[in-house]
Amino acid sequence: MSPTEALLVGGGAFLAGGMNAVAGGGTFFSFPALLAAGVPPVVANASNSVALWPASLSGAWAYRREVMRHPRWTLMLVLVSLVGGLGGGMLLLATSNAMFSSLVPWLLLVATLLFAFSAQVSKGVAWCKGHLGLQADGATTPGGLGGLLFQLLVAIYGGFFGAGLGILTLAALSIQGVDDIQELNGLKNLCSAVNYSFAALTFIVAGAISWPHTLLMTLTAMLGAQAGAAFARRLPARWLRRLVVAVGCGLSIIYFAKTYF
Repeated sequence: MSPTEALLVGGGAFLAGGMNAVAGGGTFFSFPALLAAGVPPVVANASNSVALWPASLSGAWAYRREVMRHPRWTLMLVLVSLVGGLGGGMLLLATSNAMFSSLVPWLLLVATLLFAFSAQVSKGVAWCKGHLGLQADGATTPGGLGGLLFQLLVAIYGGFFGAGLGILTLAALSIQGVDDIQELNGLKNLCSAVNYSFAALTFIVAGAISWPHTLLMTLTAMLGAQAGAAFARRLPARWLRRLVVAVGCGLSIIYFAKTYF
């Protein structure tokens, strides 16, 4: 890496760590930074997943009590996330750089829309639960075959790309009957951690990682997470979310123009 590329990649990962700590959407900063530094798209996506992996583990550990309220069902979620992470990772490795490049603008656009309309997604899920008789009963264990299948699709998407994974996971868990916000967030962190862990393992074993970029990003993302937590106390979360949406829209337009014009 040249000094300019190191600054670009490190800065993108720093912003990613900070955004993930306070609002989510960090991939919108770190992944395009790798592309701008000249890293091939598939390697960039794999390296980004590995670099942001430690933060997902720490988030899951912080909610270890909440995720064990229903141990058997939690185990099923872990297994589904494991299979999906491996499947999505292998799907990425089987995708050519040219094909993945053509998918990047669409993936960024979908992730941006999911992030921008996450509140509407949550309301839509609640409406479906009410009209389909899926309301959770506090005395029973949440879950269901349909919800687990949806979770599997979400996990495959997470292993393949990852941006917007948190929103999709929250929707999948909500459909399965989780209403408590702390349990919901804890299970989301756990599923994401398992997904990223096994997707990252797939990328490492396959040798699809650019280690200089990944190690730099891991360090700066951790520093960004610390700074983001402190910054969040001073700036309303809605402005941070608006920043993520603005960046996502801008990047979508840029990559559509690069790809198709």
